[in-house]
Amino acid sequence: MQLALHFPIDLPLARPKAARVFSATPSFEQIVDAHYQGLYRFALSMCHRDATAQDLVQQTFFQWARKGHTLRDAAKVKTWLFTTLYREWLSQARREKRHEEIEFEPDLHGSVQEDDSVEAPRVDSATLQRALAELPASYRTPLVLFYLKELSYKEIAETLGVPIGTVMSRLSRAKDILRSILQKIEETSSSNILPAEF
Repeated sequence: MQLALHFPIDLPLARPKAARVFSATPSFEQIVDAHYQGLYRFALSMCHRDATAQDLVQQTFFQWARKGHTLRDAAKVKTWLFTTLYREWLSQARREKRHEEIEFEPDLHGSVQEDDSVEAPRVDSATLQRALAELPASYRTPLVLFYLKELSYKEIAETLGVPIGTVMSRLSRAKDILRSILQKIEETSSSNILPAEF
């Protein structure tokens, strides 16, 4: 004897597709207009060469033209571009054997808490640029992304391909090193000032 089961609910033949929840991706021209300057400055902060920075930005936009359509979330365009540019630079730096990889070591790098009792030296833009240029690339990059490009810890971690804890420790260490460099520059410049009696 065979039992026939009958349910009074009609099931759809095909599963409905889930609606995509994201805003429309801007055009290529809009993306270039919105992000060229930021990407160029970021590239220049890493390589210190105008032509190389322009090449890195051009390569980044070339990669966007090839692969940008695969990005599902239009809100992540900026992160995608900075990540791509950073990876292009890493690839180039490895070829030139100039990039220094530094891993997070809790005992060495310490916590991200800032010491409010230490006053940061006051400097002009040119001095700050000079001091940034002296920072090792592994510290300079997250510092530039956080303070100048205003990326979040999470976005920087995605861009650099490192954990958020590493980003935070590198930022903390970068600020300590930068403060030390600026103090040395300040001491050097003040020691070069001749006394008024001279």
